[in-house]
Amino acid sequence: MTGNHKSKTITRRRALVVTGGTVAAGGLAVTGYQSAFADETTSAAEATATATATSTTSECMTLMSSVTEGPYYLDGALVRKDITEGKSGVPLTLRLTMVDATDGCTPVPGAAVEIWHCDAWGYYSGYTTANPGGSAPAESEDGSTADDATYLRGYQVANANGVVKFETIFPGWYTPRTCHIHVKVHTGGEKEDGTYEGGKVNFTGQFFFDDDIAQEIFTLEPYSRHSGSYTTLDNDMVYDGGGASSGLLTLKAVKKADPARGYKGFLTLGIDPDAENTGAGGGGGGGEGGTPPSGEPPTDAPTDTATASESAS
Repeated sequence: MTGNHKSKTITRRRALVVTGGTVAAGGLAVTGYQSAFADETTSAAEATATATATSTTSECMTLMSSVTEGPYYLDGALVRKDITEGKSGVPLTLRLTMVDATDGCTPVPGAAVEIWHCDAWGYYSGYTTANPGGSAPAESEDGSTADDATYLRGYQVANANGVVKFETIFPGWYTPRTCHIHVKVHTGGEKEDGTYEGGKVNFTGQFFFDDDIAQEIFTLEPYSRHSGSYTTLDNDMVYDGGGASSGLLTLKAVKKADPARGYKGFLTLGIDPDAENTGAGGGGGGGEGGTPPSGEPPTDAPTDTATASESAS
């Protein structure tokens, strides 16, 4: 699908870059795949080899501008690999590789990658009374022991290859958005009291999922208990149709004949460690509003006629 592509002016200092989009990116795509699925204890020698391979390309990646953090961001996410807290859903392993777009796409060890997303019925931790649209059970009916303030949120710090790994579930959906995961990349801070403190946010963005895979998963339990109109990629207000360069994950089924067994998703993210983009409020390049709500969590689902600051997340 081509989606609703928007023309953007993109600068290297304010951009996230991801694999794909140019002939030169082809070599990096292979390197990115190998790095993303490498064991987290990969040696420094292997990290050096990766850096050498990526630095041989003159234009290693396609640039992508930052987008909104959305209204459901919370500070203080925990540093951990498994963010599910017992939430049910199709297993999803994310392996993401951080590289420096300003330095030959060399790995960025120590980059802190923060992700957050909704559960199988479209609910976010911290905002569990917000109506996801359509017809869904109340979040409290899922039967899990998840902490309503922290589930499906977390940080991981990149290893010597710039790689982070998360264990989570395939996100559900809510009106009017397509299936997605939010991401922030931080540098310069440190782990403290179980979370990540200090430094700055280099990039704020979102990851997306192939429609065919998402819609197949949504026929499975517990996703199928949320009925209604699902927004496809080409109708989403944030995804701009650029494939990997717009955050579209590459997905590999654990077992092709049984999607309930789960998926592995990967992407190589190029950042500018000197840039700063929190994504709060309006974001460039497809981020339409996204001012975090104040006071009580919202009680009504956003609609297609809602203002951008109310709906984009």
